[in-house]
Amino acid sequence: MGNSIQYKTNEQIIKMRQAGLVVAQIHAALRQAVKPGVTTEDMDQVALDVLRKNGSRSNFLGYYDFPKNICTSVNEEIVHGIPGPRVLQPGDLVSFDCGAIVDGWHADACISVVVPGGDAAIAQARQELSDITRESMWVGIAAMATGRRVGDIGNAIDDYVESLEGDVRPDIVLDFTGHGIGDSMHQEPEVLNYSIHGRTPKLKPGMVLCIEPMLTAGMQDNHTLADEWTVVTDDGKDACHWEHMVALHKNGIWVLTEPDGGASELARFGVTVSPLN
Repeated sequence: MGNSIQYKTNEQIIKMRQAGLVVAQIHAALRQAVKPGVTTEDMDQVALDVLRKNGSRSNFLGYYDFPKNICTSVNEEIVHGIPGPRVLQPGDLVSFDCGAIVDGWHADACISVVVPGGDAAIAQARQELSDITRESMWVGIAAMATGRRVGDIGNAIDDYVESLEGDVRPDIVLDFTGHGIGDSMHQEPEVLNYSIHGRTPKLKPGMVLCIEPMLTAGMQDNHTLADEWTVVTDDGKDACHWEHMVALHKNGIWVLTEPDGGASELARFGVTVSPLN
């Protein structure tokens, strides 16, 4: 990341919305295509087809020599999984982290999907982890709409996860965070998914942030595999990742990678989204 925050004009945010909608199309295509027996390489091709159809390109491909168009992280893989020959099995939990560039402006977002079938109890546990991770993301996005500082996002995510009772409370991955985004994929500010002491940057119009909690069913301790990309849990337990790209402008908030701009989800928090024309 750079040393300063890039504040976008409304026109630039609209360009980022175009890139965000390409990512939303990729997610929709991946949801439709994922099933037992397909490979993670097959999923990468699905994403590439959508990018080409939109005259766009992936911002992941070639980023520090990353070799594919998306990241596919399965079960114990937290983040940065490389698509390849791995065959998806019934009940697998797969995170699809995807990006696109349109006219020089970047988008980045992640969904997680449980592959149909498999052991019912395992699939249910994985779906619960995904649902909690997804909800923690929306809690963080709502905090961006109502908070004063970037740290309020992480505070809200942390408070939500800590409020969960019993055996369903996952662990928050500390080593990977959200980030600013604009004419490059990773920018200031860092967007933590947990609470810290101290002042963080003020939330100001023109900020575009990627809010992306990653949670684990066991402990969050992790390591990187020999491919120098794929990050896995030390205890081999499942991990999950959800992410949206969110703009703040003078009239309010707009989720750029959600087709409805986040309206339906944020209404639950009393937040009204403000699309730009």
